[in-house]
Amino acid sequence: MTLTRRDFAGRSALTGAGVALAGSVASLATAPHGLASTDAGSAGEERRTEGYGGAGYGPLVPDPDGILALPAGFSYRVLTYSGRTRLESGEFTPSHHDGTAAFPGPRGTTLLVNNHELKGPRDGWAHPVPLAEGLVYDPAASGGCTVVEIRPDGQVAEWVGLAGTSTNCAGGVTPWGTWLTCEENADRAGENGMTKDHGYVFEVDPADRRAGRDPKPLKFLGRYEHEAVVVDPRRGHAYLTEDADGPNGLFYRWTPPKGFVHGPGRLRALADDAGVLQAPVCYDSGGRYVDDLSRATKAGTVYGVDWVDVPDRDARTVEVREQFGPGEVTRARKLEGMWWGDGGAYLVSSYAREESPGPAHDGQVWFYDPRHRTLTLKVLLGAGGAFDGPDSITVSPYGGLVIAEDGDGLQHLLGTTDSGRTYPVARNELNIGTADEPEYGEFTGVTFAPDGRTLYANIQEPGIMLAITGPWRRQRH
Repeated sequence: MTLTRRDFAGRSALTGAGVALAGSVASLATAPHGLASTDAGSAGEERRTEGYGGAGYGPLVPDPDGILALPAGFSYRVLTYSGRTRLESGEFTPSHHDGTAAFPGPRGTTLLVNNHELKGPRDGWAHPVPLAEGLVYDPAASGGCTVVEIRPDGQVAEWVGLAGTSTNCAGGVTPWGTWLTCEENADRAGENGMTKDHGYVFEVDPADRRAGRDPKPLKFLGRYEHEAVVVDPRRGHAYLTEDADGPNGLFYRWTPPKGFVHGPGRLRALADDAGVLQAPVCYDSGGRYVDDLSRATKAGTVYGVDWVDVPDRDARTVEVREQFGPGEVTRARKLEGMWWGDGGAYLVSSYAREESPGPAHDGQVWFYDPRHRTLTLKVLLGAGGAFDGPDSITVSPYGGLVIAEDGDGLQHLLGTTDSGRTYPVARNELNIGTADEPEYGEFTGVTFAPDGRTLYANIQEPGIMLAITGPWRRQRH
């Protein structure tokens, strides 16, 4: 049944604020000026916003090794380091770590699939993803994925899972235990040295090296600047984000063909035009059309969502997001990470500036409820707050969310409680700039181990995968 603007307006009038959501993060709502926090900066100054309330694990302790500041009692381990650690084949670990997910492996191992956000020709990078035999899509492209195996004795092995793709940014976990890696680049064959079209999603099976041979793009999910993807385990829909502007990108839904049953390897058997790819149209509680998610100025805002078909998902002549005119879809700036949890999809709009029609902000986290077809603003970072630029995101087994920061200045991993309190989990102390002009790479690929005991995260530049352990506990309201 289509949710019309009249249906949503009527429903909102009856319920007062739309539809109540269930789930462990249902009441996440922060003040417009951001995520409440207390954090000791690397120079010793304390950054503070009101309402910290003692959430989290206490202040961050500077790291004598200059990599990662953590609360007292926590520790980290470097698993891979570009240009230092090596793959099974002998090549160095590729650089620019990005989206990551963890899976239970055989014989007590943990398997992590790690994207490498490398764009353009291979000779532009010191450590591109090696062109492993049988796993190459476009031999001219530098990106791809590696698989990292952590054995019960602590030993680490790494190998190529996919090569010859471009700008592998985020992605998503499937309910059947594979990884969907997304190209955040839509170069055509002949552009920037590429020999094949890019802008697609590929599937990587961390537990089956043979499954990834002869990589096939999942063209039915569209060709555009993909960011992240999640799969609804109940309904089978895939939801995808697009990180693009001019015009701003879109949040997509793919509906599989009637009778299709998901499972390992089954997506690559589908035709290029299988299913239906759609973009959202949002309405506020008064039934008014919303052109951009930046229009929301208060956490707790609820929009009704309808879906319209994408005319040409492979963007043969016009970019997908440009195929819609004014008044036809709802856009958002910097649509980034996504994670499935609490019966829906959490998705991030990293910031909005002059590219957006609404008020500027330093980050939003939305929750899409597929049952009621609503988008609810869970977290809003007002411009100029303590933190900015949320990017990758995961649902925590201890309640709330963990968010990777990709903003200005210092970069943090942030935790949130069920009631909306937020707190620093880690701070990147690896200065890749100079003493006079320090620079800190973004955090990426935040994800928990299957048993919840370890938090994995990456520092994108130069490319470091970290395993964080400590006295995790459920955060009180």
